[in-house]
Amino acid sequence: MRVLLDENLDWRLVRYFDADFQVTTVSQRGWKGMRNGELLRRASKTFDALITMDKGIEHQQNLRKYTIGIILISAKSNRLQDIEPAMRRVNQVLRTLEPGQVIPVSLNT
Repeated sequence: MRVLLDENLDWRLVRYFDADFQVTTVSQRGWKGMRNGELLRRASKTFDALITMDKGIEHQQNLRKYTIGIILISAKSNRLQDIEPAMRRVNQVLRTLEPGQVIPVSLNT
């Protein structure tokens, strides 16, 4: 599975994904600063999943028109130490994520 890590998340989270996921960051793609609609349009051509903390993404976009699943992480902050505990659950959700789905993940899920 090809996974895109949004720019609002620490790039070092790449280390916490299971080895069978191919993870790339928005910065590595040169897509930093891109609006959500354009990011989703481009990402859905290449990636199976987007990992983000952008809570507005599901309300600002018609996600059914994109062939990418989204995991929406909820944590105290976007600092590595606040998100890392949720990564076990992120890896679990990635295994069942379907195109067009938005699945929230927090430390409590």
